[in-house]
Amino acid sequence: MFEEYYPSELLANAVKEFSKLPGIGEKTALRLVMHLLKQDEKQVENFAQSIVKVKKETHRCKVCNNISDGETCDICSSYSRNHSIICIVEDIQDLLAVERTRQYNGVYHVLGGLISPLDGIKPSDLSIDKLFERIENEPVEEIIFALDATTEGEATSMYLYKKLQNYNIKISSIARGVGFGDELHYSDEITLGRSILERVPFEK
Repeated sequence: MFEEYYPSELLANAVKEFSKLPGIGEKTALRLVMHLLKQDEKQVENFAQSIVKVKKETHRCKVCNNISDGETCDICSSYSRNHSIICIVEDIQDLLAVERTRQYNGVYHVLGGLISPLDGIKPSDLSIDKLFERIENEPVEEIIFALDATTEGEATSMYLYKKLQNYNIKISSIARGVGFGDELHYSDEITLGRSILERVPFEK
């Protein structure tokens, strides 16, 4: 197979870096780089600086593990949110998906992944200990599982459910408007919003 010809090594390196992004092939990477080359220098500098700043200056919320500009995210520090309800999600994309529905006013806990023995991901690799610290130190009344409808999502929910049996807390799961095998952040807002509002008691 022939290597793609590039008239500039700098261009080739830029395409190579863009093509490392998920879902970006070499042709798309080239199109993105060529788009940037057509922009004025200030626009490109702003683009580059925004990427560097988001890497260097964002934090993980010390409470819920969300991405934040400070130690605590806007959701955890909000007095208008219901802090007695915690919605458990896999990652930031899922948190954003739930927020877009505008049907949930509680707080979140971001696990940072799902239990997956085949991929070597154990409970200790996730933000589970921090979740139980919250449960022991905050007046939590309900936990909602909003995890992917996959084998890994179900395994993670079951693991947490068993650990939560020691606490007097209502345990719910989003209604299955989200089909099995689906990833939460790909669900449309109406379906996901209805699934949250019509959540059901979690069953083994």
